[in-house]
Amino acid sequence: MSTSATGSKTQNGGGVAAPPDVDAVVVGAGFAGLYMLHRLRGMGLSVRVFERGSGVGGTWYWNRYPGARCDTDSVEYSYEFSDELQQEWRWTERFATQPEILRYAEHVADRLDLRRDIRFESTVTEAAFDEAAGHWRVATDNGVRISATYFIMATGCLSAVNRPSFDGLDRFEGEWYHTGAWPHEKVSFAGKRVGIIGTGSSAIQSIPVIAAEARHLTVFQRQANYSIPARNAPLDAAKYAAIREQYGEWRRRGKENPAGCWWVLNPATAEELSEEERRRELEARWQKGGLSMYGVFNDVLVNPAANDVATDFIRSKIRAQVHDPRVAALLSPHSFIGCKRICLDTDYYATFNRPNVTLVDISNAPIEEITRTGVRTGGSDFELDTIVFAIGFDAMTGPLLRVDIRGREGQTLKAKWTDGPRSYLGLAVEGFPNLFTITGPSSPSVLTNMIPAIEQHVEWIADCIAHALARGRPRIKATRAAEDAWISHHDEVAAGTVFPGCNSWYVGANIPGKPRRVTPYTGGFPAYIEKCEEVAANGYEGFTLAV
Repeated sequence: MSTSATGSKTQNGGGVAAPPDVDAVVVGAGFAGLYMLHRLRGMGLSVRVFERGSGVGGTWYWNRYPGARCDTDSVEYSYEFSDELQQEWRWTERFATQPEILRYAEHVADRLDLRRDIRFESTVTEAAFDEAAGHWRVATDNGVRISATYFIMATGCLSAVNRPSFDGLDRFEGEWYHTGAWPHEKVSFAGKRVGIIGTGSSAIQSIPVIAAEARHLTVFQRQANYSIPARNAPLDAAKYAAIREQYGEWRRRGKENPAGCWWVLNPATAEELSEEERRRELEARWQKGGLSMYGVFNDVLVNPAANDVATDFIRSKIRAQVHDPRVAALLSPHSFIGCKRICLDTDYYATFNRPNVTLVDISNAPIEEITRTGVRTGGSDFELDTIVFAIGFDAMTGPLLRVDIRGREGQTLKAKWTDGPRSYLGLAVEGFPNLFTITGPSSPSVLTNMIPAIEQHVEWIADCIAHALARGRPRIKATRAAEDAWISHHDEVAAGTVFPGCNSWYVGANIPGKPRRVTPYTGGFPAYIEKCEEVAANGYEGFTLAV
């Protein structure tokens, strides 16, 4: 195989295309990039990983906001490809904090000796497919130029921060932060008047922590979100030991769950249960905490009537926790539950009972501007020392489109996706040979437990590359017919769910001008795995191989 280098030449002295500098370039050193590197190295391929941060961890490197935790149980949110890794690592809480997850990523990188093939503080800015050579030519912001046979985007689904664009921000005399790009040093809110814009997942986690420290916290809410108690606690030693003894069985069960998680999906529809049975099921999942509310009835995400049963229950729980009926009403969503990602919290709703917390509804009176001393909305000025922007990400497509990616005949990925993302299985894009996207648009990605989704994609990509190389035909291209058929199926399945029914980042509604489309595959993890396995078993059906 080829060896790595920092530059490349188009041809050698004999006029034949020179070999690439490396076999594969991988963009990103989060959980996807780390495993992709390990897997390809195990095949004997040379790999170079570029990471814009100064360390591994991906989203857990950048998202350091107060209260940041995973919303998937720790024992599930981990690699399973190595039993040694899963046996030697010890999680401490049901829902791990950002620092603990980052330590886990660092442990994996060190344990597998991955850092030597990673170039940190290196942002890939452009990548173009050289049709004559059959290579990708990749450039970074610090001057590196490198060629590779395979170009693999392991940039994650939530890594392109939605930058604040409010008028007047440059005039603000206080401090401001974005939850998705938090400073590495501690931020103090003591004695300060803090404003937080947004009430999504990062806000719901950070609001109780900030409120406990700040002189006053003003929460600016455009749309309320459903939040379920996390019920976080230290892991019970005996239960944890039992899980570790049967990790394989638990992992198998996860792959049979539509969300790739271990919680149990109720086999009954809401209509098949009595009112008492529905209430008992809802209460049990509320008390258990976590994301199992997605499985309270097996039709909760496809049947509006079943969804109404769940939303009525949760709104009653919000009213029971928030003392002020006006505030409780504002915090109670009126959308379908699940069409925006369910959040998990610790004392979120109770925080609005604190005398130093104010909720400001900006749904009908958007923020007009950031002033020199705070925020102006609805004709009122709010004096603030610090502003926290919890406004999320340009999700799914943003991390891919911020790189200038050009395929055959110079076509850009941005141009191909003008009307919304198109791909085959969320893995490959027609017109872009040897480009792979890990958990890309139209794969289950964010609707599943992300690490099993990542592992499934990495292993499929590695096997596909091995298949091509074994036949001496390294160029892998998705066909237009296969891409069209998959997108047609993807859109048909999505149309039968609640996901199109609200303005969420799942459909790109949080980014002005972004094409509206349900981006993740909504057919469930087991059905998706079956399709990928079928494609591979049929000689990678929907792909063509060439020299």
